[in-house]
Amino acid sequence: MGAEPAPRREVVTGAPGTARPTRTGIAHTRKSGHDDAAVRQLMRRQLRIGLGACSLLALPLGLLPVVFRLLPPGDTSQGAAWLLLGLAPYPVLLATGAWYIRRAERNEGDVTGR
Repeated sequence: MGAEPAPRREVVTGAPGTARPTRTGIAHTRKSGHDDAAVRQLMRRQLRIGLGACSLLALPLGLLPVVFRLLPPGDTSQGAAWLLLGLAPYPVLLATGAWYIRRAERNEGDVTGR
């Protein structure tokens, strides 16, 4: 039975403490010295637009079953139902997402001054 080889040694070449701080959102706000009231206000505004985005999505997508119920029974309505399910939600999702991102970035810019 042979001797086991010595464990491989790892060499760290970077200087300690050179990690970059994050500069996004609330983390940047706290590091830049903004007070807690501004952070709370930002969080309330972000919550408000998040709830608004959810309601913008829930209303049209939640009404899809009502639309399906109103469609006349038959073979032609099956195609319309699949077309509604396959195509209708995506423009609503994309528009709501774009609106939410613009508003969230504007809110953060108001607090951080960017």
